[in-house]
Amino acid sequence: MGITALVMAGGKGTRLGLTIEKPMLSFLGKHLIDYVVAAINQTKHVTAFYIVTSDNTPNTEQYCKNMGWNVLHTDAKGYHNDLKQAANKVNLTGPILTMPSDIPAITGNFLDRVVCEFKQCDKDFLAVFVPIQKRLDLGLSISSTDEYNGVWYAVTGVNIVNGLKIQKEGKNETSVILTEETEVLLNINTLKDVEIAQKIMYTNRH
Repeated sequence: MGITALVMAGGKGTRLGLTIEKPMLSFLGKHLIDYVVAAINQTKHVTAFYIVTSDNTPNTEQYCKNMGWNVLHTDAKGYHNDLKQAANKVNLTGPILTMPSDIPAITGNFLDRVVCEFKQCDKDFLAVFVPIQKRLDLGLSISSTDEYNGVWYAVTGVNIVNGLKIQKEGKNETSVILTEETEVLLNINTLKDVEIAQKIMYTNRH
């Protein structure tokens, strides 16, 4: 099953407190967004991808165009609205892999496992969550959270959604992957997150 990925790169990234756009932040010698695109290019199941930008991220948009990557410009009216707008622009009606631009440890193998899990779950939505305490133990920030089976988890932003169902309102049945793996644990929201994630990734490489 070929799947299309949408990399959500249109947010303000205000928690970093920098003037540079978050996807363009230098991280161990590369832009944050470069790590995500590299992982997508390593997958077996993702056959196309688009970078979703907005007026908040003009430099990111220009960089992606210069790299020859497909860009979808949205109105920056919130994550879910941007996702719907992007999917509509290119008529994505099948499964869509959505991911943020700020998870530098992500790998193609991890993304392929998420796609395989989606194939088997028989649901329209699949979300990847990590334990809140695991992020806190590492000194990482907590931004978005969601509840699953009565427990709150940190949202990684890696999801697979049914392109037809996201256009409709209402609650959808969701399957969840719960993991402590570094690939999605290192989600960058603050300068402290950058420092901690760089140390972990540098140590893992050496």
